[in-house]
Amino acid sequence: MAETRSYNSPLREEKVRETREAILHALYRLMSTSAVPDEISMDAIAAEAGIQRRTVFRHFPTKDDLLTAFWPWLNALIGTSIAPDNAKDIVTGPQDAFPRFDAHEAAIRASLHSPTGRAMRASMIPARRLRFAGALATILENLPPAEARKVEALAHLLYSASAWEVLKDYGGLDGAQAGETASWALETILSAVASGSSPRT
Repeated sequence: MAETRSYNSPLREEKVRETREAILHALYRLMSTSAVPDEISMDAIAAEAGIQRRTVFRHFPTKDDLLTAFWPWLNALIGTSIAPDNAKDIVTGPQDAFPRFDAHEAAIRASLHSPTGRAMRASMIPARRLRFAGALATILENLPPAEARKVEALAHLLYSASAWEVLKDYGGLDGAQAGETASWALETILSAVASGSSPRT
């Protein structure tokens, strides 16, 4: 009996990976010209990627499948995973992240305001809360729980794409300036807490 040939070769797997990357990059490029990223058509994505429409559907059977894959891919592309290990990581985080947000502005704004972007962010909330609570535990251990939650909430606010957007749009700052501002505010707040101050009840 003839041996069955395997088509799962490294070359084929690499081609699949390259095509998937081409599709995701095409969506990323189209976001810079679309006010509503969720409404970018699969036809437009195929044309931008230089592949046939059916190839897009072979990799992503539905638009939701594509968008669900896109947001984690974007986070990896930007390289700004918000996963602090300690208070210092939270303080310095905006200085590192916000200039990178500038380099991917259209996609970051889409992640804030499109339905699938908001859904992606909502899905990350439980893990993010645990990470921030752990990073701030030493500084907040002597605060009453209600006050500790206020400080944690401020940390979430200031180390976020939403803060970057507000500081740019309302404050007129660029990403680097916005990052410095948010980091300064975080350092001021956490230093005050460490010295015995706390939010008003």
